[in-house]
Amino acid sequence: MLIFNCTEAASNFFSRVHKGKKISSVDKPPSPTIEDDEQGEFTEQWLVHAITVQRKHVLFVIHVQTRYCMIFADAKKADVEGFVHRFSERWINGLIHHAGQHDILRWVEDEPMMERFEESNREYQLYKRRHRGAQKHIDDIAWFFQDCAAEWGTLPPDEYAAGRFDAQMNDFLRGSKGHKDYYYPSEEMMAHWLRQYCGLDESGIQGARDRLKEVKQEIRELESQLREG
Repeated sequence: MLIFNCTEAASNFFSRVHKGKKISSVDKPPSPTIEDDEQGEFTEQWLVHAITVQRKHVLFVIHVQTRYCMIFADAKKADVEGFVHRFSERWINGLIHHAGQHDILRWVEDEPMMERFEESNREYQLYKRRHRGAQKHIDDIAWFFQDCAAEWGTLPPDEYAAGRFDAQMNDFLRGSKGHKDYYYPSEEMMAHWLRQYCGLDESGIQGARDRLKEVKQEIRELESQLREG
């Protein structure tokens, strides 16, 4: 199940006023903090925040466990179903694209993976609840996004452009409670995906991590050669 923990701004974004009465899709959480929830095997906890950039709504969504983030520009206010559909499409497409770029698809069986992914994330729930650590990362990303949007003079025009921005943000080193060392959200999400939806054991995940690092090094060497040449 997808759990979207909404900040005050995101809770307002997913609400509307009808005949003077506020109608909201955001419920009271089962516990004050995310860590106190009963965690099902496939429960995915995300934090959602909303801001306005160039007079349009922008949502920032970050995976609490891995700090993997996605940015949704020009979001339609109070359209929860539209958001969840857009979110699910971007998430899986981003994972597959990243895996393809880094030679990870050899560890993925497409049909079983998609069946498990769709079945596990069919249901969703919105709660009004914060997460201090994840919010700090969202604030950093939102500041950077606003700076980029000012430089571009526009918001990302399509999902491909937004996905490229996501990939850039997820390739920054992060640190968070529960992680001994700094890590890349893209790598941590890849490992999480392979574990949860591809059924890999830890040795298989380590093999994928090792291959990811090899490909990254190959890309850096190629870029260096191109600059020198």
